[in-house]
Amino acid sequence: MSNKIRDIFGSLGRFFGCFHVLSVIRLVIVVLLSGFAFHNTMAQESFVPNFWDKHERFVKPDMAGLQRLRFLTTTDFPPFNFIDRNKRLTGFHVDLARAICEELGLINRCQIQALPWEELGPALEKGDGELVLAGIAISEESRKTYNFSRPYFHIPGRFITKQNLGIRAPVYENLFRKTTGVVASSAHEAYFSTVFGERKYTSFPSRAEALTALEKGEVDVVFSDGLSLSFWLASAASNNCCQFVDGPFLSEKYFGKGMAVAMPKGKGMLKEAVDYALKSINENGRFAELYLRYFPIGLF
Repeated sequence: MSNKIRDIFGSLGRFFGCFHVLSVIRLVIVVLLSGFAFHNTMAQESFVPNFWDKHERFVKPDMAGLQRLRFLTTTDFPPFNFIDRNKRLTGFHVDLARAICEELGLINRCQIQALPWEELGPALEKGDGELVLAGIAISEESRKTYNFSRPYFHIPGRFITKQNLGIRAPVYENLFRKTTGVVASSAHEAYFSTVFGERKYTSFPSRAEALTALEKGEVDVVFSDGLSLSFWLASAASNNCCQFVDGPFLSEKYFGKGMAVAMPKGKGMLKEAVDYALKSINENGRFAELYLRYFPIGLF
């Protein structure tokens, strides 16, 4: 069940250098509690993405015969799923699960259970839940085990640079005689070397080292995943030095097909119901509300 998105989440505890993962969770809580302030100061960057075709229509299935709708998730992927300071399970995925239940008229039959990552698959297989909402990426390998909803989220590649360097979009033209920092052997290194092949880059063993090099002026920009970079920008570790520039950059080949709700094979009606709910959540503004709440410095 390992995948690129899982690797991104796992790196959140490492890209702050020596910070413990609990420090990252505390940062998430601070960001969420101060979300309105961030939203006001970063309004230009808080663009809400839309992953749906507005002309596509989904039919709401009859869910009257469903006794309960149980979501399985985890606790260690902030801001998607984590335990808050009041020891409650919370996060983007938790609120999204409740929103799906509300759209389907199942809020009184909705349950959300957190398990360790490695137990999600076995629990679903045993029938201990109907859906997994935990950032499982869509891939050829995962499709052998799961049926998936339409993607509800993508994590783009983004560039960040120091605010005083004057690097602007389009970055391809502005990176002439500049150096980009990337993580060695990462999807972002592979993407940059292909798409920006004529531009110079330096590989670093970790994102933390690439970001340190940016602060020291050893590289002019860093290219990595927008999720990790957004939290670094919001943290004290960045010293308010930097900002996003250009993008977002999306690529199924390099960054995957996005996040989707996973379910057992052969659950056609369940897939139809989740797709209907996700599209409705997007159209009625609920997705935008959740996105701005948990990602006040936008990924897009």
